[in-house]
Amino acid sequence: MIRTIRGLRQYLAKVNGSVGFVPTMGYLHEGHLSLMRRAVKDNDCCVVSIFVNPIQFGPSEDLSKYPRDIARDTRLARSAGVKVLFFPGENEMYPEGDPLTGIEVEGVSQGLCGASRPGHFLGVAVVVAKLLNIVQPRVMYLGQKDAQQVAVLRMMVSDLNFPVKIFVCPTVREPDGLALSSRNKYLSADERRQAPALYRALKLAREKMAAGESDAAKIISLIKKLILDETNASINYVSCVSLKDLKDVRRINEDVLVALSVGFKSARLIDNIIFKV
Repeated sequence: MIRTIRGLRQYLAKVNGSVGFVPTMGYLHEGHLSLMRRAVKDNDCCVVSIFVNPIQFGPSEDLSKYPRDIARDTRLARSAGVKVLFFPGENEMYPEGDPLTGIEVEGVSQGLCGASRPGHFLGVAVVVAKLLNIVQPRVMYLGQKDAQQVAVLRMMVSDLNFPVKIFVCPTVREPDGLALSSRNKYLSADERRQAPALYRALKLAREKMAAGESDAAKIISLIKKLILDETNASINYVSCVSLKDLKDVRRINEDVLVALSVGFKSARLIDNIIFKV
């Protein structure tokens, strides 16, 4: 385990070959591990960062409650073949306090989760930019579950000419379809039983689109109805957006991302599917 930027740079200076990078906030699950296994497979060295980034949490989001278990995370990362675990403290990443430099990725940051979490993706972009500068990997591995985050980071990497490729791995799910997430641990037993309805609604949407339904409003409506009928969750959003720029679409005549966010009493969950025409 390496805790300092200097220490990591010294280690990586001795690496002869390609570096793959998996950024995480810890409390690892099989979704994270799938990214790590791919990075280990593809590269001579895999670096995994674990850093609970304070600047991507809003004022109503309790940073102190985010789950942390570094011993467990270390064990799981090692089981995936990871040799280099970067675990910096807040003072290491932000020695002067909150950074004065921001990275605002216009357009793709504002909708979906960004509408209710102002500043969240600015915080994500800043910390990932810092990590990319520290690690300087050949490839960064991200998960499709966080589709908006993927879009934000792809645009940032392109606009700022980071010499890194982004590889997106499929969402990993429980047998009943629930997307793996660190937030799932907060669900009550009853909420956990209801939560697979999110993916059932997305699968129904995919079936309807595959059968020829092209009215985005109808797709959104049927997703909302299934979720409201089968859960006690409140719907934050259900959106059908262009895959290339995350702008709302009215007709499904291009590749789209169908994304949703719901709030249970104990946790906010997100999920999505991609439908290609």
